[in-house]
Amino acid sequence: MALSSSSKISLLTFSASLLVCCALAYDYSIVGYEPEHLTCLDKLIQLFESWVSKHGKTYESIEEKLHRFEIFKDNLKHIDQRNKETTSYWLGLNEFADLSHEEFKNQYLGLKPELSRIRGSSRDFSYREVVDLPKSVDWRKKGAVAPVKNQGSCGSCWAFSTVAAVEGINQIVTGNLTSLSEQELIDCDRTFNNGCNGGLMDYAFQFIMSSGGLRKEEDYPYLMEEGNCEEKREEVELVSISGYHDVPQNDEASLLKALAHQPLSVAIEASGRDFQFYTGGVFDGHCGTELDHGVTAVGYGSSKGSDYITVKNSWGSKWGEQGYIRMKRNTGKPEGICGIYKMASYPTKKK
Repeated sequence: MALSSSSKISLLTFSASLLVCCALAYDYSIVGYEPEHLTCLDKLIQLFESWVSKHGKTYESIEEKLHRFEIFKDNLKHIDQRNKETTSYWLGLNEFADLSHEEFKNQYLGLKPELSRIRGSSRDFSYREVVDLPKSVDWRKKGAVAPVKNQGSCGSCWAFSTVAAVEGINQIVTGNLTSLSEQELIDCDRTFNNGCNGGLMDYAFQFIMSSGGLRKEEDYPYLMEEGNCEEKREEVELVSISGYHDVPQNDEASLLKALAHQPLSVAIEASGRDFQFYTGGVFDGHCGTELDHGVTAVGYGSSKGSDYITVKNSWGSKWGEQGYIRMKRNTGKPEGICGIYKMASYPTKKK
């Protein structure tokens, strides 16, 4: 859930006061609504300790904790500055606030676009002739989106993107929303994809087709690390797909046509610092088009005159808007914001 306007203002006011105070060499000024005897440094430490408790963080040594505190302060400064500059979206102190930007990129991204991408089983875009589109679509409300999951520090975003798209088309065709196994893809899809070291969704669709289907999450649970591939057992239920297609590249209209009919696997550049701390709103911040993260488009709509695509991430429900981000569309850029139109695809399933 996005922050209310009043909550956002309170956060901005408090963090801004902290930073101004610290800029004055930890002056003993009164800050906000904290006890008067606390210095600015005390208040920063109190904020950090509260954040540590909220997110269940533990550190191996005092030195490590002090190091994380310094990173936390730097991230807080960035969050405060960006929130002053932006009006359509805002940032917050999420669970990544003790990670440097380089650490975050190394741990939580995993798309490998440099792999030679194979085309879908048919080069014909199946939604090409669609004309009338609804003004908005939300596959969550239609029951085709499983709860937000968390990839952890394994670079397996490609597997989560693939699975969410397959879960979606399976529900649309069968009426059953079944949570499927990312771990099976990480452990067993090793011809082209590289487990926690990245991969591509099209290769994963190809694997699901060739292996006869994907197991349920409960039958092959997620480990947040690579494991040994478990052989399929006859008594285990599999969810299969019949094929997959690629959405025409850099074509917003085609992506919306497909998205009106099912959730899509999409690739974006998520390595920007604002993306790391996104908390709510329609994201229109700076980002390039060097694709490095696989996510799932699950709908589109408009808010206060701003058009957006709703994207499901795999960084847990504490990130963004309960695990989702609304990314601005109609930007005038063929590749879309963060390159979201460059590499979209979707699985197909026969009834």
